[in-house]
Amino acid sequence: MNIDKLVFRIAGSLVLVSLALGYWLSPYWLWLTAFVGANMLQASFTGFCPLAKILAKLKVRPGPAFTDGV
Repeated sequence: MNIDKLVFRIAGSLVLVSLALGYWLSPYWLWLTAFVGANMLQASFTGFCPLAKILAKLKVRPGPAFTDGV
């Protein structure tokens, strides 16, 4: 498992979980979806991903997407 796969899996899971919580519990959970989406958008421009930095410090093997931004 590398950083790239973990970032995409965690982001995708957060989006799906927050959409389900927004549907069944409270629409305020959709703010989590917006936050994840905004973070993914800024990471595509800047190459900086907070989760990738955290995973790098935990000694997870880097993948090709986050080798320069970490």
